[in-house]
Amino acid sequence: MSQMKEYVTIDADGAMYVGEARVPMEAIMVAYGAGDSPESILSQYDGLTLEEVYGAITFYLANPKLVDEYLQRQESLWNEWKAKLDANPAPVVLRLRALKAQGAKVK
Repeated sequence: MSQMKEYVTIDADGAMYVGEARVPMEAIMVAYGAGDSPESILSQYDGLTLEEVYGAITFYLANPKLVDEYLQRQESLWNEWKAKLDANPAPVVLRLRALKAQGAKVK
């Protein structure tokens, strides 16, 4: 009997990736949730195959609670990191903000 193909992998930290290119599952799910077709999603990620895109969507349809919980965790992590970066911006960000406030054009 042949071994079944695995389209979505979950690493030790719980992050979900699609295909051999390891595209983050959230990227596929955002596009799918926006109504993009699998072919449209495929055009955004050169490293994926159409089979892998369909595999990711099928994984989601078979495990919606698992994927939705993962997406919520990822959103929380993003918000946490954004708050940290906003609280302590890099010097270049501060400089760009100052230039913007002065009305300077930034190229």
